[in-house]
Amino acid sequence: MQTTIDGYGAMVAGGQVYSWIDEPSARAAAPVLRGRSVISDLDLSRAEVDALVETALWLKTQRERGQPHPFLAGKSLGMLFQHPSTRTRNAFQAGMEQLGGHATFLGARDLQLTRGETLPDTAQILSRYVDGIAARFGAHDELIEFMGGASVPVFNALTERFHPIEALSDLLTLHDRFGGLKGLHLAYVGDGNNVCHSLMLSAAAAGMHFSVASPKAFEPDPTLVERARELAAQAGGSVVVTSEPSRAVTGVDAVYTDVHESLGQPDDPQKRVALAPYKVTSSLMAEARPTAVFMHCLPMQRDVEVEAAVADGSQSIVFEQAGNRLHMHKALLLLTLG
Repeated sequence: MQTTIDGYGAMVAGGQVYSWIDEPSARAAAPVLRGRSVISDLDLSRAEVDALVETALWLKTQRERGQPHPFLAGKSLGMLFQHPSTRTRNAFQAGMEQLGGHATFLGARDLQLTRGETLPDTAQILSRYVDGIAARFGAHDELIEFMGGASVPVFNALTERFHPIEALSDLLTLHDRFGGLKGLHLAYVGDGNNVCHSLMLSAAAAGMHFSVASPKAFEPDPTLVERARELAAQAGGSVVVTSEPSRAVTGVDAVYTDVHESLGQPDDPQKRVALAPYKVTSSLMAEARPTAVFMHCLPMQRDVEVEAAVADGSQSIVFEQAGNRLHMHKALLLLTLG
């Protein structure tokens, strides 16, 4: 089947014309999101998050039907990662190629950063070669510094403070599973880290009820908690922070956890001890709703932050989550670069 792209973002395949801009959510969001960077969950409005989820669901359907959708033919994505990645890197690369574009991966050692070239200079150079950049930095401030030199959209592929595209993918998974987001109750148990921050902000903006159970020393950033509560108040949701896992998970629709030692962090024996009681067990899952699901952004350490029986049990949707990363990454690329 011969496939081409016309001048209006329409795909012509086998005599039929398909256009992503015909999707209502895409049509509403495309002019607003085109050319935009996504650095934190606070960069997106509730309507924009809804549009990304709806567009991702549509792209997922296209993929499942075997329908080609090369709407980004001729576009290129640069990927600059200081730390290893399985899901984020491959979701961006496979997603860009499925959309008809091209992706180039650069590890930290592949760049002149090791010889003193500044982050803004690197961003200026890459901006002349690609249409967008996915960047993973250990420090969020380094990503902000990098953005200062970029003239194309930059996507946060993880920093120590936020993991926004992970959170968006998780909202997609919950929407796909429960048929919507507003009013759902999501509990997060463990370290109040970057994933917790992003989930809390995105869930609050979507009108969900979000509860966090963490040791006092490892609670999420209080300034972000306050911002999430403001977003929740506007959208009809709520945010609760507690040190009691049982309180956080009682009656919820989904229980979420993450590794106790986040990417790039040094080993901390005291932190491991403090977080040990926050392992998600079968007995803890039993306090959620009978239809509740278990979620984890991966990679996971079975029998550390989650009991193996939960991780591999019937309530676990961790690999469904991982699969949905592809569709959300594609939605973000399409609406920002299309």
